[in-house]
Parts: sequence; C-alpha cells; structure tokens
Amino acid sequence: MEKEIISNAVRARILNDALPYIQKYHDKVIVIKYGGNAMTDENLKQAVMSDIVLLTLVGVKLVLVHGGGPEISDMLKKLGIESHFVNGYRYTDENIIDVVKMVLAGKVNKELVTLLGQTGGQAVGLCGLDEKMLIAERMYGEHDEDLGYVGSITKVNTKPITDALKNGVVPVIATVACDEEGQTYNVNADTAAARIAAELKAENLILLTDIAGLLRDKNDPNTLISSVNVSEVPFMKKRGIISGGMIPKIDCCVEAVRRGVKKTAIIDGRVPHSILIELLSNEGIGTQFR
Repeated sequence: MEKEIISNAVRARILNDALPYIQKYHDKVIVIKYGGNAMTDENLKQAVMSDIVLLTLVGVKLVLVHGGGPEISDMLKKLGIESHFVNGYRYTDENIIDVVKMVLAGKVNKELVTLLGQTGGQAVGLCGLDEKMLIAERMYGEHDEDLGYVGSITKVNTKPITDALKNGVVPVIATVACDEEGQTYNVNADTAAARIAAELKAENLILLTDIAGLLRDKNDPNTLISSVNVSEVPFMKKRGIISGGMIPKIDCCVEAVRRGVKKTAIIDGRVPHSILIELLSNEGIGTQFR
C-alpha cells in the first residue's frame, strides 16, 4: 500500500497540534498493557513499537506490560502438553508453569526488547521474578475451583521498573510472579498492568485490546461509550452493558483509578498507531475511565 503524501505545512500543523499533549505527558509515567492482534500482526506490532519509541523520545516514561496466551498455547501444542481453562483461567500445573515462564520471560519478552531496539528505542526485559517485583499468592476460581499455579498479586516492588525509567530505558515486563517462598505463578496481564500502574502512580493505564472499547450494544460498533465514571460501572453491569469478557478488563481499569491512576483506557489495538491517537488528541480512541 502506497504511503499517503502530505505537505510540509500539514506535517508542521500536526506536530504543532500535538505539542500541548506532549507537554502534558512529558516526564509522566504511562503503563501500556500489550496484547491481542497488536501483538501478533507484524504491521500492528511495528506501529506499536514506533509509537513507544516516539513517545519515549519526547520525554514520556513508558512501561510495557505483556502476556502471551497464544504463544503459550502454541508451545504447549508443540510439546504435546494438554491444557484446559477453568472460568477463563488456564489451569497451570508444574509442567505448564515451566512453559509459561519460558515463553513469557524468555521468548516473547526478548523478542519485544529486540524489536524496540531495532526501531531505535532502548528497552530492558524484566519479569515479575526479578527482585521479587510481583509477589503473588495462590488464586482459586469463583467457586473455589483449583486453578493450579495461577496467582493473585499481593505486592509490587517498583524498584527495577523505576531504575530502568531513570536511565531512559523502557521496561518490558513479562507477567509471571512468585510467592515469598519462590514458587512461580501465572498471573493475568491486565491485573498485573493495573497494579503496576497504581504502584507507580501512573498518569495513564492503556489496555490494548481487539475491540473498539465499551459498546452500549455489543453488536453495534457505532455505540461506543467514549467516557465512563467509575461510579457508573456497577449500574452498567446490572444493565448488561458490561458483561462477559469485558468485566475483568473493566474491573482492572476501575481498580487502577481507585488506587490513584488518573485515567485508564481500553483502546482498539487493531487500529495502527492507536496509542498516539489516544494520547495526542482530545477525542482519544476507545473508552476512558476516570
């Protein structure tokens, strides 16, 4: 596809329009939870890396938190290890937790660090085990179902993250955690991103997803709700506007706001440069929670 050619005057106006937003976010911490198609489609992946590098160069302190469910599933299949889900969580036994650690902290994490470097940025790969960054306890299902080594975060040590940010480096964080005895746990990436954002007192938490945002009618993309006050969320759940897989994502946004994050947003990672659109415009993209 041919690139759109714009005049120098239009390019200058775009940069000038972005200036107030660049000033607003300069030296502020923004946490991005990276997942969905934006993590698997090569063109979208490159757009995300470019957005991160650009924002870092203008003084924004970015933290990239990632999961990697599809990659874990692929590796389990290659190794002939069967897995199943309980209430939306992957049941994680001793064999599977080893694969989770290998894929997230090894393969996916280092590929993202490399890609950021190739795009002109500086990044360091971290996981929740580094300096006991993410401490977790064993988690059970809604009706006390056994989930294996699936964890719920109880404590965040922000030191390795802030050390990276002080050095002008993007911390890329794989969401595996451990308990006080060193047992490794698989933790939900949305939840981890929300807790990390809260502990860092981040300006923004952005969840990249495969949907446009919160829709009043889930079958009609034209019913996007652009802004939600967290006090409205219980009512929207009762009305069925928030349901299914959106519940845990929005609960993470609400928790982050209540813990001190100024704004959270669920945005469509299928749209190229959606991070820039969200941060460098008044309208933003997706659904914001305040």
